[in-house]
Amino acid sequence: MEAPKSQEKLNESIALVRGLLEKQRLVEAVVHSNDTRKHDLVESLVHRQHLTELQTKVGRLHTADIAHILDVLPPDDRLLIWKLMAATRGGDILLEVSDAVRGQLVAAMNADELLAVLQQMDGEDLAYIADDLPEAVLHTRLQSLPHEDQHWLRTALNYSEDTVGHLMSNEMVTVRDTDTLEQAAQHLRSLHELPIHNDKLFVVDRRGILVGVLPLQNLLLNEPASKAGDVMAREVVKFSPDDDASEVSKAFERYDLVSAPVINLRGKLVGRLTVDVVMDYLREETTEDVLGMAGLQGEEDLFSSIWNSARNRGLWLVINLFTAFFASRVIGAFEGTIAQLVALAALMPIVASVGGNTGNQTTALIIRGMSLGQITSENIPYLIRKELGISLLNGLTLGSAVGLFALALYQNIALATVIATSMLLTLMLAALVGLAVPILLDRTGRDPALGSSVILTAATDSLGFFIFLGLATVFLVH
Repeated sequence: MEAPKSQEKLNESIALVRGLLEKQRLVEAVVHSNDTRKHDLVESLVHRQHLTELQTKVGRLHTADIAHILDVLPPDDRLLIWKLMAATRGGDILLEVSDAVRGQLVAAMNADELLAVLQQMDGEDLAYIADDLPEAVLHTRLQSLPHEDQHWLRTALNYSEDTVGHLMSNEMVTVRDTDTLEQAAQHLRSLHELPIHNDKLFVVDRRGILVGVLPLQNLLLNEPASKAGDVMAREVVKFSPDDDASEVSKAFERYDLVSAPVINLRGKLVGRLTVDVVMDYLREETTEDVLGMAGLQGEEDLFSSIWNSARNRGLWLVINLFTAFFASRVIGAFEGTIAQLVALAALMPIVASVGGNTGNQTTALIIRGMSLGQITSENIPYLIRKELGISLLNGLTLGSAVGLFALALYQNIALATVIATSMLLTLMLAALVGLAVPILLDRTGRDPALGSSVILTAATDSLGFFIFLGLATVFLVH
């Protein structure tokens, strides 16, 4: 298997696969169009030849590259590649593809085919994708696992997918605190292979209680006769199976962790958490947050059917429609004002647009601060003052610019003053709404990113129109 490629090499691999697929379709079309008694035989031979070539070329790629190629191919081509690779590397590929694509690949197989792929995976891998598997197939595969893996899988599935218990691994190397470094080294040499990201050994006492960690450099740089308990690091960053995965990911970043022990309430070592799993979790959470801000429910396959995509996007579009109706009624309440001063209709979108952008900027920063654990009850008053100060400064600057624009265009000082004032007030209110929406969603137990953009746009549009048209009614209409 080739080493992981750079982005340029990956793009070349994608182009190669697409070229082979196109070549196969072209040749088959030519063969199919020939009227010959040997048509079926020729077509079968050509088809097998190109599938063999495609399987060989794709088989040379790294598993992560194959998964990426499946993510970017249309469904029919994706399933063709999947059928070629499932028998030999299906398990590894299922672990690497996106959730949406994994669901399609699983749905494309019957129970026996899927079970054959799952035979390539151990209990830890099965726990990672268990939510995407049919319960009956997962149960069948569970029965064929070694007793220890069965227990581990059942334990992992009892934890929420957003907890350490769902993400931790049972692959870890432990030594007793009374073992010498020579004994620890011999233990490492006796293993068939080291667990991935194994930068330290976990030191336990005779009861299995974690007492420290033995970094590999301590193992190599100290005398072989030294006791593990004497040279181990006693200050250990450790986690509980019930810890929130998002909080733990911050700890991995803060302490530059490669791996960390997981202990139960009695301090007994029960698992290990590694940086690759944490990074995968963060990537999925970031994707969900980005899509959630636009009102998309879960991860959507770029090449999914029109019906599925429309259904996924529909809920928040319906909500957005109702909020748009509300904004239109705000405008409708000032029809008389607009009829008397038509220039208001041309200037309204400016106020709403800038206000919406201001709110989105604030919301993005607040959600980012939440994800990094920077938002607390103590600093919210400071953030309110800061955002109001920023909006005041920007409102005065942009309001003055828009006011001068309106004055030059319509030669009306009162109108210029009204829109400048509206811009200032709208920006300040938009900042408050942009700060309040994610905080309130978080306080009510909801994802602060879910639909925040839709809610914010509705609020800033309605408030912007109301402020601008309200001031125009008071000061411009006689």
